[in-house]
Amino acid sequence: MKTAVIVFPGSNCDRDMAVALEAVTGAKPAMVWHGETDLPDDLGLIALPGGFSYGDYLRCGAIAARSSIVPAVVAAAGRGVPVLGVCNGFQILTEIGLLPGALMRNAGLTFVCRDVALTVDNAQSLFTSRFDAGERIVVPVAHHDGNYFADAETLDRLEGEGRVALRYAEPVNGSARDIAGVLNEAGNVLGLMPHPERRIEPAHGGTDGRRLLEGVLATINA
Repeated sequence: MKTAVIVFPGSNCDRDMAVALEAVTGAKPAMVWHGETDLPDDLGLIALPGGFSYGDYLRCGAIAARSSIVPAVVAAAGRGVPVLGVCNGFQILTEIGLLPGALMRNAGLTFVCRDVALTVDNAQSLFTSRFDAGERIVVPVAHHDGNYFADAETLDRLEGEGRVALRYAEPVNGSARDIAGVLNEAGNVLGLMPHPERRIEPAHGGTDGRRLLEGVLATINA
């Protein structure tokens, strides 16, 4: 499966994502600079990695959302290409309108960096097909602005449509209804605050993140 990682100025998890995708797919992903206007053909997955694009100036992801590559990412998502936004990538997905809501400062106003337990709300999406509904998994987080916020009507709609993919098993950052991962309406875009690319080998303490990436591969190749 061909994959691509979008690289923004200030990205610092792009290489981690690239290593994880190569481990899962067996092929090096294309590293696409944000200033490009086109994506490689026949992509099976586009990843927007974590980090601090543009130093998180103005608002996390706000400047990156104006990058030249964004229209191509939006168009690909519209065609059904899976798009995974992790941490800062999640923030960018909300800024470009592929996902609703916004990411705010953590409730404690501190940077959170540790393993967290998640529960799988929706095990039917292409990203979570390797999990069971209600399963408890462990994936690391590393963020200062990971507090997912949306109005009550939007939250009700997300829950009613099965678009909450993952929740924190216990409060982590004040996120509305402990939401850790959100899907778009079509189910091919996932914004995820924890870092699955940091949990792909037993040496990382587990392989729950690898299972998420493998789920995309398995669904596409089915």
